[in-house]
Amino acid sequence: MDSTANIESNSINIKSFVKDKTQTLELVLNELEIISKKSKDYFVKVLTKNDRIDNNLLESYQFESHGYAWFETYRIGLRETFNWFVRLRDSNKAADIDYNILIYSFAEYLSQMRDGIMISQTEMVRPTDIGLNRDDFKFADEPKVNELISLGLSNDLKKEIVNSLENGIFPNLGLNDETLEMIQDQFRKFTEEEIIPHANEWHLKDDLIPDQTLAKMAELGVFSIAIPENYGGLGMGKIAMCVVTEELSRGFLAAGSLGTRAEIAGELIRLGGTEDQKKKYLPEIANGNILTTAVFTEPNTGSDLGSLATRATLNGSDYTITGNKTWITHGARSDLMTVLARTDQDQKGYKGLSMFLVEKPRGNCENPFPMNGMSGSEIEVLGYRGMKEYEIALDDIKVNKKQLLGEEEGNGFKQLMETFESARIQTAARAVGVAQNALELALQYAKDRSQFGKQIIKFPRILNKLAWMVMEITVSRQITLFSAREKDNDIRCDIEAGMAKLLAARVAWSTADSALQIHGGNGYALEYPVSRVLCDSRILNIFEGAAEMQAEVIARRLLTSN
Repeated sequence: MDSTANIESNSINIKSFVKDKTQTLELVLNELEIISKKSKDYFVKVLTKNDRIDNNLLESYQFESHGYAWFETYRIGLRETFNWFVRLRDSNKAADIDYNILIYSFAEYLSQMRDGIMISQTEMVRPTDIGLNRDDFKFADEPKVNELISLGLSNDLKKEIVNSLENGIFPNLGLNDETLEMIQDQFRKFTEEEIIPHANEWHLKDDLIPDQTLAKMAELGVFSIAIPENYGGLGMGKIAMCVVTEELSRGFLAAGSLGTRAEIAGELIRLGGTEDQKKKYLPEIANGNILTTAVFTEPNTGSDLGSLATRATLNGSDYTITGNKTWITHGARSDLMTVLARTDQDQKGYKGLSMFLVEKPRGNCENPFPMNGMSGSEIEVLGYRGMKEYEIALDDIKVNKKQLLGEEEGNGFKQLMETFESARIQTAARAVGVAQNALELALQYAKDRSQFGKQIIKFPRILNKLAWMVMEITVSRQITLFSAREKDNDIRCDIEAGMAKLLAARVAWSTADSALQIHGGNGYALEYPVSRVLCDSRILNIFEGAAEMQAEVIARRLLTSN
C-alpha cells in the first residue's frame, strides 16, 4: 500500500515537473547546441589544411573525431526524444512511463556528455577530447537543471518505469497515425504467432526460414512496403518499413532482415534502373516471387569498396564477370543478385565500378549454386542465422549488357551510395527490434525468477538494468523514426541515419548483454532464447558499416557540412 502510494505520488511530481519545466529541457537542448558548435569549430581548426579537412589529420584525430560523432548522436537523440514526448503530450497520449523516460534520458545522457561517453567497452570520450571543458557545462549546475538530473537519476523514477513494464505498459511509439498503428498490431500478431515460437529452433538447427513463412510474409507486404504503387508495391515509405522491421526483428533478426534484401535491391532499381528494369523486377520483388541478395563485399576489402577487384568485361552484347565475393547473405535461395564489379580496369577507386542485375537459379542448402560458373561455400556464423552466409566465386559469368543497372557504366558506387540512407535506417530498426526482444525476455525472466524469497525484479541492480534498457531503446527508436520521417519527406538524412544505426546497434548489444546477465547461468544455455539474441545483436555493430566506420562517416559529414 505504501509502495503504491509512493509511486503514484512520484508520478504526479514527474508530471508536474515536466509541465512546469519544459523550458528547462529546451534550455538543455539549446545549451548543447551551443556546445556542439564550439566542438565543431575546434575540429575544423585543428583538422583543416589548405582550406579543407585533411584526411591524414582526421586519421590522427580518429578517436577524438569519433567521440564528436557520438556526442552529436546523443544530442540529436535527446532532441528527438523531446520531440516525441511533445507530440504525445499535445495529442493527450503521454502516459506516466513516457514522462519518466523523458526525464531519465535527459538526466543520463546529459551526465554522460558532461563526464564521459562510453563509445565501446574499452573507450570513453571525455569533453576535453572534443575541444570542450568543464566550464562549457556550467548550465548543468544551475538549480533547475540540477533538479532535472537528480530526479531523472533517482531510484524512485526507475522503480516507476519498471512498475509500468511489470504491468504491461511500454513506451508509446509516438506514431500518431492509425494506419501505422494498425500495421504494427498486424505484424506484432504475426510475429507472436509465426516467428517467435519457431525462432530458437531455426537458430539452433541453423535452418533457413521456411518457404511457407516467406510466403506469408510476402502476403503481408513485407517485400513491397517501400516499392512505389505503380510498380506493384505498397508505396508506404520508410516509417512503415521501420515499424514492420522492428516487429519482425523482435521475433528473429533474420525475419526482419529478409526485408532488407528487398529494400536494397528495390532502392537500387528504383533510383538507378531504366524504366524497363523497373517494370521487370520491382513488381516481382514486391510480391516475393523474386528474392534478392547483395553481392558487394570481397575478401580483404571490408568497407573499402573502392578496392574491389571483381571485373566485368564487355564482349559484344554480354559482360563477363569474374571475381570472389564474401558475406553474401541469403545467397543460395535468392533469384537476383545485385553485383558490384569493376568495368573500367584503368580507373582506380570508386569511379570504375558498375552495378549489375544478375539472375540466377534458386538454390538450396544441399545445392546452393546450381549455375554454371558460380560456386561457393557456406560461412558458419554464431548468430544471424535463418538466411545463411556464403563466400562465392564468379568465373566468367555471362550477363547481357541490358542487365547493367541504368545501362551506363561507372555509376555503381554512386548508385549504391544512394541506398545507404535507407539501408542504415532499416538496420537501425532491426537493432531496435532485437533490443526490444532482449528487454521483453529479461523482463519476463525477472518476474518469473525468485531468489532469497522474492522476485529478482525487486532487486535494485536488476531493476536498474531494465529501466536503462527501455530508456535507451526509446531514444534509439525515436532517432530512427526521425531519420525515416526525413527520408519520406525527401530531406537528406545521411548523418541522422548513420547516427540511428550507430546508437541502435550499441543499444541492441548492451541490452542483450544485460538481458543475459539477468538470466544468470540460464542465459548461457542454448535452450534459452536470450543466448540467441545475444549472438544476433553482436553483428549489428559490424554490418552495414562497422561502428568505427559509421562514426568516421558521421564525423566527416558533420565537419564538412554547413
